[in-house]
Amino acid sequence: MTQIVLLTGSRGFTGLYVRAALEQQGFTVMGLVQSDAQANEVAANLSDAASVHAAVAQVMPHYVVHLAAVAYVTHANAEDFYRVNVLGTLNLLDALVAAQAPVVNVLLASSANVYGNPTVAQVAEDVPPAPVNHYAMSKLGMEHMARTYADRLPIVITRPFNYTGVGQDGGFLIPKIVAHFKQRAPVISLGNLDVMREFNDVRMVAQAYCGLMRHAPAGALVNLCSGRGYLLSDVLALCAQLTGHELTVEVNPALVRANELKVLIGDAGALNRMLPDLPPYSLKETLQWMLGEGKLAP
Repeated sequence: MTQIVLLTGSRGFTGLYVRAALEQQGFTVMGLVQSDAQANEVAANLSDAASVHAAVAQVMPHYVVHLAAVAYVTHANAEDFYRVNVLGTLNLLDALVAAQAPVVNVLLASSANVYGNPTVAQVAEDVPPAPVNHYAMSKLGMEHMARTYADRLPIVITRPFNYTGVGQDGGFLIPKIVAHFKQRAPVISLGNLDVMREFNDVRMVAQAYCGLMRHAPAGALVNLCSGRGYLLSDVLALCAQLTGHELTVEVNPALVRANELKVLIGDAGALNRMLPDLPPYSLKETLQWMLGEGKLAP
């Protein structure tokens, strides 16, 4: 029997990779898009409950991977975070219940940003959340709201840590750095330099979403991470090594965020136990792919 996956955010950076990975595994993927639905897509606005109900009733999915969100931390309108990330998810879950969709797993993408500035070296799932911005607060609110459906839907929540790859918006940190090296720019303006992050590969992340969708038990909360952290100086040094180009880093006060997370590295124990065969891309491999003529492929 054909297994249908409803994938929100299917045209986004992550969604393109997740769709390709799912299709390679034999799933039929129906993307949820806001308008102008093409083949294997259905149109609905997450903020419009009626359109979401109609879309879900049309698709009747066996699985849901919910990636759609307002995800840029510095997005100007704070209300959008809650309207889309919380209420949009509420509309989706309501629609699944109302349609009595035969779902085996509803995978919701939250964010590691919910942890705020943790005091431990590696953040496990039992570390208490302490969000410091509207994006993180909306994602934590989404988690709490979604748990009220636990008696009606098989929900799994993931908290992805930072990741990157070919096709990510140039407003994000790693694509910005990569673009400057590809253009052999003499100078780059950055914000906070004293931060440490995971910079995982979107191809690994896509495989993780597929694996968790298939294997994670209902009620699970899983960090999507590698447990490897890097300083910005590590990223810059690797780009210089791979391109043979050096550039000057200038700190732009306008880019410095007062509530910047200083260190955010996950404990990958739970993920590795569930999915022991995830591809272990190194940061060097990811940057090499991005600096070259990388293709958007899983």
